[in-house]
Amino acid sequence: MSEPFSRRAVLSGVAVSLTALPALGQVPSAGLRIIEARPGKARLSGAPETSILGFEGVTPGPVLRYKQGDELAVRFLNKLDRPATIHWHGLRGDNAMEGVAPLTQAPIAPGASFDYRRKLADPGLFCYRPSVYGLTPELMGRGLKGLLVVDEQNPLPTDADLLLALDDWRLDDNGLIVSGFDDPAAARGIGRLGPLLCVNGKAAPATQSLAPGARVRLRLANLSNARIMVLSVVGAQPFVIAIDSQPCEAFEPIKRSVPVAPGARFELMFDMPETEGAKANLTLRGPNGEDRDLLIVEAKGPKASRRPPIASLPENPALPPEIRLGDAKKVDLAIEPRKSGAGPAWMINGGPTKAYEGPPLFKVTAGTPVTLGFINKSDVALAMHVHGQCMRLLHDLDDGWEPYWRNGVIIPPGKTKHAAFVAASPGKWAIHDDILEHEAGGLATWFEVA
Repeated sequence: MSEPFSRRAVLSGVAVSLTALPALGQVPSAGLRIIEARPGKARLSGAPETSILGFEGVTPGPVLRYKQGDELAVRFLNKLDRPATIHWHGLRGDNAMEGVAPLTQAPIAPGASFDYRRKLADPGLFCYRPSVYGLTPELMGRGLKGLLVVDEQNPLPTDADLLLALDDWRLDDNGLIVSGFDDPAAARGIGRLGPLLCVNGKAAPATQSLAPGARVRLRLANLSNARIMVLSVVGAQPFVIAIDSQPCEAFEPIKRSVPVAPGARFELMFDMPETEGAKANLTLRGPNGEDRDLLIVEAKGPKASRRPPIASLPENPALPPEIRLGDAKKVDLAIEPRKSGAGPAWMINGGPTKAYEGPPLFKVTAGTPVTLGFINKSDVALAMHVHGQCMRLLHDLDDGWEPYWRNGVIIPPGKTKHAAFVAASPGKWAIHDDILEHEAGGLATWFEVA
């Protein structure tokens, strides 16, 4: 699978109205939000309610919404029968608050609690979810996930700000979640895919009506375990304004499509058609033309006021304007499935990994540029994620890089991709496949910044 955009160059369901996700209200910066992980029920489609695990007993969990510069202060209560954490997916810095067990903290036992406090220096769309090595696929696959929004001090003017949590589910004929989260075939293959696609916890497609010509900010996150989604906007011209929580110069994606790996976040902006009844759809591209609409937005009512051309968000001044590739610590990860035998399903650089309990892959001091080469020797796509860092995807044929930042990189079968970053914050940082069954199968390691 190649990246279908560059500035250079499945499922049945019932339509539902796109409603706002539940939210936890603002609290004083000195106060704590209490968030519980506990069993709950969800009506994902027309089937009976399904037993789930959820933050506050719902899936996706309540939206945590802050302003840039606020402090995130959360007391996590584990009311499950298994250990859990909260990992703040995409946030930079503050390694002690990463929530990756056993790398940065011990897992939070049933009945116990943990306080997370961290400064929200960067605006953007993030995720919050558990990260407990070996258990993450089931915890997330049963519903434990949510969205974190950090708003800019001066957001771009829009007529609608739509927040989409995209997911898929595997249910049996009785509407119950199918077990088998430790399936070896999924760990070595494409991961666990579910045939029921959901938007904000309801079966797709979701529907929405907006004024003709209305300007839309569409923030979307892929919260599935394994599905790499190629998403297209049909009926309107989208501009990408942020990727993986970091702003970029607004650009038109090729074929109006973006590849969204598990855990990835994209922010798009577009203007609705000006004709009454015209539609702008968010469509999942499928094999053999089996495309499915995830969101259908219809132009309806009085026309919106005409706005100026779509603008870019301000760049993040905390990120380096350039990366000195000539001075970089160069590290390759040759990744291949293990052919046979007990133990991890994946190998890195010729040997089975010990994941987060093994030695670090490498050590650097803060401020060191790092280049990672991801060499995919398997016949399935990988979605390699580096915690706590913002990376540039390097060009395949020269020494340049794409003009946007990423937390993760999609590596097609049999291909190699390179990414570079400047090691910023001290601590132990995970590198793993965001296809969660791969991570649990051993496709995980870490590095240390001193």
